[in-house]
Amino acid sequence: MTTGRIARIALFASLAVLLSAFLASSGSRPAGNAQPHPHQSGRDCKSVAVGGSIITNFGAVDPNTTLGPATGDLRGAVAASLLTPPQSGPNGTVIFNVQHHWVTESGDNIYFAPAVATTMPLSQTRFAFISYPTHIIGGTGKFAGATGDLTSIGEADLQAGTAIRYSGTVCFADSDDR
Repeated sequence: MTTGRIARIALFASLAVLLSAFLASSGSRPAGNAQPHPHQSGRDCKSVAVGGSIITNFGAVDPNTTLGPATGDLRGAVAASLLTPPQSGPNGTVIFNVQHHWVTESGDNIYFAPAVATTMPLSQTRFAFISYPTHIIGGTGKFAGATGDLTSIGEADLQAGTAIRYSGTVCFADSDDR
């Protein structure tokens, strides 16, 4: 498998995760699921369970970036860019370092820390996610000051596109209007 092909796969996988995060912002969870949670600033915040899916196209922006729609609680659009070429990991895994870019349907940006996706090759073009945690570090609009953690499952298929399921929680800084 060539480094370019692995890089494209990693990019698509990243986009899928990002798209899943967008889906999680769609509001499909009732507000009653919110729980008080200590925010990193010391204030309480409203922690909300989120989930959804992402479908991205590899190479939609450039060979190292994926792009596509997110559904669910964070619905909108997501892109993921490979930060480094894919790396060989332990036990035959392939590691992708990814930066996600998420815009919700309402136009809010969700900012993410760089993420690491650990995958297992299923073929030359398909990779199953073993571990793909992402961390929300803020954003704009209702995501200003938000934090959260998402986990994604699924696989990246460099020929047919990608479908990923995400789930996790978002802790909104301003709990009055979330």
